[in-house]
Amino acid sequence: MKKSIIACSLLALGAAMPAYADISVNVGAIGVMPNDSSGSLPVIESVAGAPAGSMGVSVNSNTQLGLTIDYKIDDNWTLELIAATPFSHDIHGTGAIAGLKVGSTKHLPPTLVAQYHFDVGSDAFKPFVGLGLNYTTFFEDKVAPELAGTLGALGVITATDTVDLALSDSFGYAVQAGFNYKLTEKWGVHFMVSRMDIDTTADVRINGVTAESVDVEIDPTVAMLGVRYNF
Repeated sequence: MKKSIIACSLLALGAAMPAYADISVNVGAIGVMPNDSSGSLPVIESVAGAPAGSMGVSVNSNTQLGLTIDYKIDDNWTLELIAATPFSHDIHGTGAIAGLKVGSTKHLPPTLVAQYHFDVGSDAFKPFVGLGLNYTTFFEDKVAPELAGTLGALGVITATDTVDLALSDSFGYAVQAGFNYKLTEKWGVHFMVSRMDIDTTADVRINGVTAESVDVEIDPTVAMLGVRYNF
């Protein structure tokens, strides 16, 4: 169900556009590179006899197929909807549990940005900056066997217990800069880099009850390089 958010966003943007709108589509590689930090894991630290604040988590980078749709309002202002195929991330421990795979997740980060395009005296090269809002939804959250094994070795769980992972959705800002370069009247190159405010709370649940909860600031740099087509 959550995967339908991108489709709904695209349909909503399309419905809001008049038939004569100046629309462009950009397709290419889009990468999410977390600048992450997290809270500690006090429950696991206590059970393991580790110092307080000695354990945390981090999220790895991932690249997917990006799709952005631009709606040109006038010569300076454009609305851009950023979408992509689902990103996949592994979650690893940091500090005293560095290298331990905690789990994995997937997410979709549909983002709507208002761009200002600068006039630099060139019909081909159009740099821009943007500011907008991001909504990130996480799904297919899974606990890694390595974490389950560690919890078992510490006596936190038994062989009959079930361990789950759940990440909360996020809503925040997005800032952007980039450029479009026209090759022909229809075709061009699109490049953008964004910083997105993505914060989540990750809950480790044992038999459906939250045993450990950690706040994670992912705050990724998102970059895209793609082909541009003007309708």
